[in-house]
Amino acid sequence: MTRNPASGVLLLLSLLTSVAIAGPVPAPAPAPVSPVGAAPMPAPVELAAKAWILIDAYTGTVLAEHNADERLPPASLTKLVTDYLIAGEMAAGKFTKDTLVPISVNAWRMGGSKMYVREGTEVPVGDLLRGIIVQSGNDASVAMAEYIAGTEDAFAQLMNQRAQQLGMTNSHFVNATGWPAEGHLTTARDLSILFRATIHDYPENYRLYSEKYFEYNGIKQPNRNLLLWRDSTVDGGKTGHTEEAGYCLVVSAVRENMRLVGVVMGTGSVEARARETQKLLAYGFRFYETARMYKAGEVLQADAPVWFGKDDKVNLTVAEDVYLTLPRGAQKDLKATVLVDDAIEAPLSPARPVGRLQVEQSGKVVLTVPLVPDREVAEAGWFARLWDHLVLFLTSLFS
Repeated sequence: MTRNPASGVLLLLSLLTSVAIAGPVPAPAPAPVSPVGAAPMPAPVELAAKAWILIDAYTGTVLAEHNADERLPPASLTKLVTDYLIAGEMAAGKFTKDTLVPISVNAWRMGGSKMYVREGTEVPVGDLLRGIIVQSGNDASVAMAEYIAGTEDAFAQLMNQRAQQLGMTNSHFVNATGWPAEGHLTTARDLSILFRATIHDYPENYRLYSEKYFEYNGIKQPNRNLLLWRDSTVDGGKTGHTEEAGYCLVVSAVRENMRLVGVVMGTGSVEARARETQKLLAYGFRFYETARMYKAGEVLQADAPVWFGKDDKVNLTVAEDVYLTLPRGAQKDLKATVLVDDAIEAPLSPARPVGRLQVEQSGKVVLTVPLVPDREVAEAGWFARLWDHLVLFLTSLFS
């Protein structure tokens, strides 16, 4: 809307006769999630494991946890960090899946789970990725670590830097494989943050976690994640095991447009880690739901006044889809409010927040999202800006 000088005169006259104090504006009602009342909630799920956590992959909401911040050895769950770094390097254009990686003696000699690469050969990155993700190959992990950073020790430094950037504040990695080492520790919470980032940041790479088999060098090996065979909604995950760590599993599953990420650490057997993780997923899907409350670009307040701009009004919206995770049926008590900055001043950009959307459930704030203009608004000329300064000055006097 083009700025109209007459509107400024009318505003000034109104200020001289009365003062209006603007309060919070009700937002459009959140989209309904379920028509039924709140479902009964049982006690938090209990598992035969040292630590666990369950989060919603879209919102990050924690649905269940136990010892989620206890620092534990992650075994081959470490390879989730290795893969995340590899995916980032590929996204940056540093190499492709067809790039050939030389296999060193160090990589070839690695014990534990192996892809069975041969020393002195060159292997495509795409094969090494499957060797890491599907076969949990220690040899493939070391080969990629050396290719990216020169040495595995240097690669571990990159792992720790990236972990801190992701918010994995209780993690420290010494190697690329999860081979037992002093000080090589992480937490269930940190692993949930990492796997959620993998799903969102590198979806093409994430699809490799659903592959049940990979054959290399004439040796066909199955993915150790038993839930890929037992639960059709599970579309990815990574296992880990050492004597110290026990049997561990990170998985993700999708049901009815809701994606969950579960982490279970320190179970007693291959069967136990699958069984306990399935219990965790069942709890989340049964008693919680996630829905899109607002679409990106949906107008939450129309014609918000703009100062010092070529337009004197702008619509306010959200830059991304707004999701909310709640116990099933709890959305009946939701209340959404638009809270706008005291004065929206040009120049404006859809990248610059000018307020926030606040959602409450039974009087408790459960979600806060930035509000942004739906378009750019350039600064007005000097006379219009001077006039707005005068109006704002008089407003402050009468307020």
